[in-house]
Amino acid sequence: MTRVSIVIPAYEEGEAITPVLQRLGEAVSLPCEVLVVVDSPEDSSVPYVEKMAAVDSRFSVAINTYGRGPGKAIRYGIDHASSPVVVVTMADGCDDPFQIDILARLVERGVAVAAASRYARGGQQVGGPFLKGLTSRLAGLSLFYFARVGTRDATNSFKAYSRQFINQVGMESDLGFEIGIELVAKARRYRFPVAEIPTIWLDRTVGKSNFKVIKWLPTYLHWYRYAFGRRKFLSNPA
Repeated sequence: MTRVSIVIPAYEEGEAITPVLQRLGEAVSLPCEVLVVVDSPEDSSVPYVEKMAAVDSRFSVAINTYGRGPGKAIRYGIDHASSPVVVVTMADGCDDPFQIDILARLVERGVAVAAASRYARGGQQVGGPFLKGLTSRLAGLSLFYFARVGTRDATNSFKAYSRQFINQVGMESDLGFEIGIELVAKARRYRFPVAEIPTIWLDRTVGKSNFKVIKWLPTYLHWYRYAFGRRKFLSNPA
């Protein structure tokens, strides 16, 4: 039985996804499944993921039927994961796959969300657009100190989640990568525990980022404000 499902939204990564998956395969020791979620069977990532799957049964391609875009791909992957713990990580190689086991074990120990934090002591962001990094840092630190969300890096997508927690609070984000801040904000409002570990994020060296700051900013702001609200209670806590 798998202990962690790893969800990777991918869009036209092509051959560049191969070394990312190879590093992940070497790094993760827990029994796992790796769902590479694409919007169509024609995505250029597919043949390279299938080549990996031919030699490592942990890997598979999942065709997102919820609609185009990373938000819907992430939701599709989480909904179709088979493990009690789900880790979301990116296809661009920016995240450290050796931390997946640590994040998953934190969830197994009882936290609802385990976040890899660029802004915790010992963490670092190497490269990337200056304005995007500054905005992310300001949002993360203000949420940590003033909303007390439990992590300094709420906007980072690299997180592990309890499937039970997600089933209880639900997912609403379906546009970009804002699901990370949504679930942290919901954990705060519903008083679920959140933990973080420092991570070193490295900007991608191949290909182009699909992050759309202006288009997705309103949804990030929505969940940023949501985190400051009063405590909420589950209608069905079981």
